[in-house]
Amino acid sequence: MDFSASEYQANPQIPIDLFVSKKSGNAGGGSGGLRFADASGNLVYRVESQSHDSTRKRVLFDSAGNALICIARNHKGSWQCFKGNSSEENNLICRVDRTLKSFNSTEFEIFPGGEIGEESKSDFKMKGSPFYRSCTIYRGDTILAQTSLMYKLGIQKVFVSRHKFRLTMFPGFGDHAFVVALIVIYFDGRKLWI
Repeated sequence: MDFSASEYQANPQIPIDLFVSKKSGNAGGGSGGLRFADASGNLVYRVESQSHDSTRKRVLFDSAGNALICIARNHKGSWQCFKGNSSEENNLICRVDRTLKSFNSTEFEIFPGGEIGEESKSDFKMKGSPFYRSCTIYRGDTILAQTSLMYKLGIQKVFVSRHKFRLTMFPGFGDHAFVVALIVIYFDGRKLWI
């Protein structure tokens, strides 16, 4: 797959950590969104909710405010990602289907945009436990990214708020915006958004 969304530029030879947190609602009464910041606290990506004609979608923006990926939920357990802030079929990047949902485990398969149908093949998968903010994204057998709760070091492990966690992206796959969009889908509907 060739994803053309802009990418967070960094050394491609080392893992990249982004720190995910929920922004509280703004003064205008709007809902909060997710923020993805680097280790220095600089905003890299942000996600905002939008609603149109009973359609709920989330839009991934870069730090300059450019819309990168629109995430639309079709029906229970299925999402579509589009380039920019569009939901037109010619801008479809991928379809994401939930294949397993249990109390402590959730799995998804990701299908390329041009291959919707029974014969389509999934190269990407997501597996983990939303309760523990644990998600691993695979391309084939290769791990592309993982999320984990953060904790402070000391005599006892003290966990930071569950609304903050770490996303580690490993070398070898450069479309970080696509990975961030998958993380947004993985945690969609969880208390992270409340």
